[in-house]
Amino acid sequence: MDYGSIAGALAPHGLIARGGFRPDPEDGLPADAVAAVMVGNAGPAMWHPFSGARSDEPDAMNRWTRRVLGPIAAGLSANALYPFDGPPWYPFQRWAQRAEPVFPSPIGMLIHPDFGLWHAYRGVLVFDEAVEGLPEAASTPNPCESCAEQPCLTTCPVGAFSGESYDVPACAEHLRTDQGADCLLLGCRARRACPVGRDTTYLPEQAAFHMDAFLASR
Repeated sequence: MDYGSIAGALAPHGLIARGGFRPDPEDGLPADAVAAVMVGNAGPAMWHPFSGARSDEPDAMNRWTRRVLGPIAAGLSANALYPFDGPPWYPFQRWAQRAEPVFPSPIGMLIHPDFGLWHAYRGVLVFDEAVEGLPEAASTPNPCESCAEQPCLTTCPVGAFSGESYDVPACAEHLRTDQGADCLLLGCRARRACPVGRDTTYLPEQAAFHMDAFLASR
């Protein structure tokens, strides 16, 4: 198996191969795992295939992801694991940091030096054989360390982000008010304030979908 073939199988669905790693025992992957490739999305690319095929069902994106990624994994002789399977939950953030240069941002989300905060992980493909061309994680610096302004911490209308914690109840309550319409329809204002990766910002309808899902879960 080679990394380019994996990326090619994901691309028609707007999914991208987001690096990988050779598992260690402490990674919590199956004992026979030889290689893991992270699968995710960035910007609006995945939204178009998803919105064209989505069903009116609970957890629509998670179910779509499973319907798409399951057959891809089978075709690649891999096992697919998902961040929404649990509890117990898989340590996707730790795996992501093993695979590519992403870092915890002041508002908690992992920030990517190119995608900013406009990305996500949809699964991981686990192989019991080596993956040729598996890239090493680049040694790119954390963009937050050179961001003196840190507008993500000062833009939230209800001050939900302190840099140390996230006040989820305050955020959700704000979204239920008329004043919260901006965040609800266009996406989190603190997330939009980040100067990194603005060319990969989610489409309004994409951002609204995720905000609706977040609010429905509260």
